[in-house]
Amino acid sequence: MNIRKVSVIGAGQMGSGIAQVAAQAGCEVTLLDTKVEFVEKGLANIQKNLTRSVEKGKLSEQDKQSILDRITTTTEMKQACEEVDLMIEAVIENMEVKTEVFRQLDQYCPAHTILASNTSSLPITEIAAVTKRPEQVIGMHFMNPVPVMKLVEVIRGLATSDKVYQAVEQLAREMGKNPVEVNDYPGFVANRVLMPMINEAIYAVYEGVATPQAVDDVMKMGMNHPMGPLTLADFIGLDTCLYIMETLYEGFGDSKYRPCPLLRKYVKAGWLGRKSGRGFYSYE
Repeated sequence: MNIRKVSVIGAGQMGSGIAQVAAQAGCEVTLLDTKVEFVEKGLANIQKNLTRSVEKGKLSEQDKQSILDRITTTTEMKQACEEVDLMIEAVIENMEVKTEVFRQLDQYCPAHTILASNTSSLPITEIAAVTKRPEQVIGMHFMNPVPVMKLVEVIRGLATSDKVYQAVEQLAREMGKNPVEVNDYPGFVANRVLMPMINEAIYAVYEGVATPQAVDDVMKMGMNHPMGPLTLADFIGLDTCLYIMETLYEGFGDSKYRPCPLLRKYVKAGWLGRKSGRGFYSYE
């Protein structure tokens, strides 16, 4: 299966990044969101990233323009679904929202279209179950920032076919990514390992073991992490961290995945990290 036409639903940081790397791989890309200002902001992010690459000498001005010419934007789902080979969903990490999106995609997309989710923790099998093509539903979990990070977790649902997996794996390589096959369990691999570490770092602050800066310093200087876990949590978004921890806790029923009360308190206070101006650190 040759994937040449790709649509991405959700023009936020992840969705615009996915659209960029798909266009860089030579695909014709449609970027879809619910409002014109959302897709315009997503396209502006892509332009900024490409301009930075030109300034660093990694890309020519001509190549930049060719990539941008391969990207179109729309707010109409039916338009985004026309003749598309692969549809990648990158909306909010919420099962109700995602399953409603997949019901619509199943209705509007051609019979051959592969439906992929960029979910970071939710079960692909459950998402696939709302469609009439579960064998064509797969997970493509990109890392943030998408243009920079090499990993893509490729997650098979219970019914995902080998043909679909191979097509998605090949496209990921064409995007310059390193695809890693992962089975369908809560959090997959990346967040099943990462989020409990972040949660434990939050517990260390909650219990008065050390300040956020001290916790981050220990992990950076002692464990050679490029970024401390609490700085990373602020970057990801504390609301997203909480949602993933709740998914792990619900999925496994194991107390080791219980979200730290301090994480819940910060999210309820609206301290979500970088995007809100305050989390474990202040960004105002």
